[in-house]
Amino acid sequence: MFTSQGPSLRELAVQALSSVERGYDLLAPKFDRTPFRTPDRMLDAVEEALAQEEGSFGSGLDVCCGTGAGLGMLRRLCRDRVTGVDVSAGMLAQARRAHPEGVEFVRADVLALPEGLWNAYDLAVSFGAFGHFLPAERPALFGAVHRALRPGGVFAFPVGAPLPPASPVWWAAAGFDAAMRVRNAVWRPPFVMYYRTFPFGPVRADLRAAGFTVETVPLAPFGRREDGSPHWRLVLARKPRS
Repeated sequence: MFTSQGPSLRELAVQALSSVERGYDLLAPKFDRTPFRTPDRMLDAVEEALAQEEGSFGSGLDVCCGTGAGLGMLRRLCRDRVTGVDVSAGMLAQARRAHPEGVEFVRADVLALPEGLWNAYDLAVSFGAFGHFLPAERPALFGAVHRALRPGGVFAFPVGAPLPPASPVWWAAAGFDAAMRVRNAVWRPPFVMYYRTFPFGPVRADLRAAGFTVETVPLAPFGRREDGSPHWRLVLARKPRS
């Protein structure tokens, strides 16, 4: 899973015993050589779906942009301002190196986006970051994105189909989450990262409570399950125009 240029087990252990912000500062130089970076295949599928469903956009915001994997997509989809926001200075430094022009970077806690980002964007996206937010924090997260969007703006992100309990991946995710809960119970500062705290039903309810309308479209490149449902869907949460 990891390349020889990626982080060592010792480096990952040090990261895991740090806060989320400090941990990603440490991991940032090697993050793109880990399996945690959003795959290009996913980014391409989301870009294709957004282009087909919505066309182009005025301005775009990458929520928890990390090292900037999604920013190239935003620059192609958006005609005007493109912004990446993240709490980790280390991750933002890597993103600036990858996108030295055409992107504005803001270091901020996305649960409390600065007022300069309010009512400023037509599209917001996020990839691979939701495990860093506890379920109780989702209303604040979705409320912050809602404030950042202009009326008619779209918050888009991919969600996978539920894994069956018989799946080895389900057990791996459950084991990881259990280990993180034990770690956070006995060690400070906490490192919030869970794989099974973002089920679509409660997420959809929280989006609607934040003021969004919600629809989904299949991400066709990932195919369908035996029951005909898509393996991956793109959530399109829209801020009403009035």
